[in-house]
Amino acid sequence: MSNDTYQEFEEQRRKKAENFKLNIRDDGDYPDAPPVSEPEEISSYSGEDVKDQIARESKKSLKRRNKEKKRELRARNRRNRRIFRIAWWVAVVLIGVMLGLYSVTGVNDLLAINRMDDSSVTVSIPKNPTVDTVTDALYRSGVIKEPGYFKLYAFITKSNTFAQGDYEMTRNMDYQAIISNLEGNQARTDIVEVTLFEGMNVYEIADKLEEENAISSKDEFLKLCNSDKFDNDFDFLKAIENSDERYFKLEGYLYPDKYKFYVNEDPASVIYTLLNNYEKRMYEKQAFDGYDKLYSVNKMIEEKGNVYTLDEIMTIASIIQAEAADTTDMYYVSSILHNRLEAEKYLGVSKLGLDSTKYYPYRSKDKLPAGTDAKTYKSRYDTYDSEGLPPGPICSPGMEAIKAALNPYSSSYFFFCHDKNGNPYYASTIYEHEANLEAIK
Repeated sequence: MSNDTYQEFEEQRRKKAENFKLNIRDDGDYPDAPPVSEPEEISSYSGEDVKDQIARESKKSLKRRNKEKKRELRARNRRNRRIFRIAWWVAVVLIGVMLGLYSVTGVNDLLAINRMDDSSVTVSIPKNPTVDTVTDALYRSGVIKEPGYFKLYAFITKSNTFAQGDYEMTRNMDYQAIISNLEGNQARTDIVEVTLFEGMNVYEIADKLEEENAISSKDEFLKLCNSDKFDNDFDFLKAIENSDERYFKLEGYLYPDKYKFYVNEDPASVIYTLLNNYEKRMYEKQAFDGYDKLYSVNKMIEEKGNVYTLDEIMTIASIIQAEAADTTDMYYVSSILHNRLEAEKYLGVSKLGLDSTKYYPYRSKDKLPAGTDAKTYKSRYDTYDSEGLPPGPICSPGMEAIKAALNPYSSSYFFFCHDKNGNPYYASTIYEHEANLEAIK
């Protein structure tokens, strides 16, 4: 290319460039065109900045959302609290109304305000009663109208010492009167009358009481009759020193008499009744043959010089009761026992040889427990084997036998026997006695 041609070409390119710039300026004359800004400088760190920016925006967005959620939660909690308060107050009012009604009806029943019926009714309390069973019996009998309130009252007042039995009550009694009647025996109507005969031993007394439904447990009765439970209440029992040798410590002290007991009464209560009666009888003044003055049993023992203790007198009296045919015979049998007990040993009568002691604590051979060999059975009370009195009484003597033991007839007899009709035969020597035995065959 020549130099002139090249210059011409450059001149044309310059003119085109100028025209192009002019057109661009003309475009800026439009009113809505946005201003043209200079392009930002692009560096090598621009990508990291964008990421940071996005992260910041995300955190801000998350915070906004959390705040919105918290606001919603607070608003919801406020609504829930309002609803709970309303429900709580409604429940309180309802419970208050219910408790008020319950208290009013309960207090009315407690004070018998709503029970104006004064008719009598018999309430039967079952065996081994509890507050529940007692409450049920009272409710069914119409004595109370609010079982729950009665149970609450019994719990608060610690009233739980109820006893089985039939109680006569009225339907207008307040709770305290009801409980007082149930914890005592004044209102009981289930009474049995039992006659304990003179000469009955502990086994026979237990059988009789059980037969008449006077004790709740025969086994417990027998167990108590050989215990020390009553010693602190009765000096005559505390004075016994050979309890371990006896079959029943209380033998001889369960006074024979007519008694009234409650049905299925506690055995200890029955025994207390018997022992109290015995003690009372021992202090009652009696008329003794040959004495102008009246004496109690204890005073007569002193009058006789305390030759025998009360326990020994009771043992002699029990033998008299078991052996004698009638009242007169009692005094002769007593004289024979005293004569033998006080005789010189060389006379050979120190062993009393009494049939009534041979099988004690059983009445006779046929009363031995099943399976017992009568030939080998040995009683600790057998006076054929041992000298003097047995360890204790063999039955419960009556007052006439006790008086005979204290004040025997004066005689020279050492032996006695009876025929099949109960007629007595007395002898001073063994030969006379053997003749009597031969005669009554």
